[in-house]
Amino acid sequence: MKITKARALDRIDLLILDTLQKNGRISNIELAKCVNLSPSPCLDRVRKLENDGFIERYGAFLNPAKLNYGMSAFVQVTLDRTTSDVFNFFKLEVVKIKEVAECHMVAGGFDYLLKLRFENMEAYREVLGMIVELPGVSQTHTYVVMEHVKNDEGVPILSD
Repeated sequence: MKITKARALDRIDLLILDTLQKNGRISNIELAKCVNLSPSPCLDRVRKLENDGFIERYGAFLNPAKLNYGMSAFVQVTLDRTTSDVFNFFKLEVVKIKEVAECHMVAGGFDYLLKLRFENMEAYREVLGMIVELPGVSQTHTYVVMEHVKNDEGVPILSD
């Protein structure tokens, strides 16, 4: 995917993005109807939004519980040193752990915030063991999710 300099988006571009974010499986004909364009110019706009990097990918939202990943937790990770080689090695290794759904470098009292998905507490202990054994990890703090109140629904584009 080629990413070019950001351009200004008009109302139709924003409506296309909002519609695709809510329903990535919508046909081009239906999308064109939603944004009041004919199909060919609509498809041209979608391709331009893809080429300009506004649309990164398409996908499906899966039910983690149905796939034996019904539990989740957030783990704060503190590294023993804040050098670029320690950060780089941590990043290279943490992405290999399949239960790590997200990893964010953060500013503040710790270095990384991880979102984990796992089946049960035994599986959590195993993945935490992998994380604490990574070279450079000095400390972790875990917060197990009891209830998902709001999940990521994408970037807020248009107000409903």
